[in-house]
Amino acid sequence: MSISADIVKQLRERSGAGMMDCKNALVEAGGDMERAMTILREKGISKAANKAGRATKEGVIGCYVHPGDKLAVLVEINCETDFVARTDQYKELARNLAMHVAAANPLVVRREELSQEQIVAERDIYRTQALNEGKPEKIVDKIVEGKIDKYYAEVCLMEQAYVKDPDKTINDLINETIGKIGENMSIRRFVRFRLGE
Repeated sequence: MSISADIVKQLRERSGAGMMDCKNALVEAGGDMERAMTILREKGISKAANKAGRATKEGVIGCYVHPGDKLAVLVEINCETDFVARTDQYKELARNLAMHVAAANPLVVRREELSQEQIVAERDIYRTQALNEGKPEKIVDKIVEGKIDKYYAEVCLMEQAYVKDPDKTINDLINETIGKIGENMSIRRFVRFRLGE
């Protein structure tokens, strides 16, 4: 199978792994980017995965105020060193994340932050909808799981499609940046203000 240099470059930016490692993973995955990412992580080659355990105590607060001054967002994004936090690239990332939160309106940063009651309530709603639509009982659970995954992608910041590049999630964006700068980073929290709410 022929793997283009462009797709190898994309995987390299996402994973932080070497060019040959990326090419080999893509060949093994038959050109599937997500499968290649998994292969790199399984082999311990992905730099983003290797850096995940390192402490992130520095960082910046990115802000975005929407024109008209009726919507504003603050996002805290942490990294390992003050040196990285002061770079223009890092500050631009923080501002872009704040702009994304303004546009996409997530509820939480990660799915683990959703309460169990919220998830149970959503599952009950989806189950009732499927049964009311006359779906067979044996496939209702699969339908519910699919809708729950879609719910996570709507309300969890890390799983949302990035507004500036819908082909990647916020998690992909963070992993790409980790690969480029060579430091672990994490989105700690955000707050979204809308006038009158």
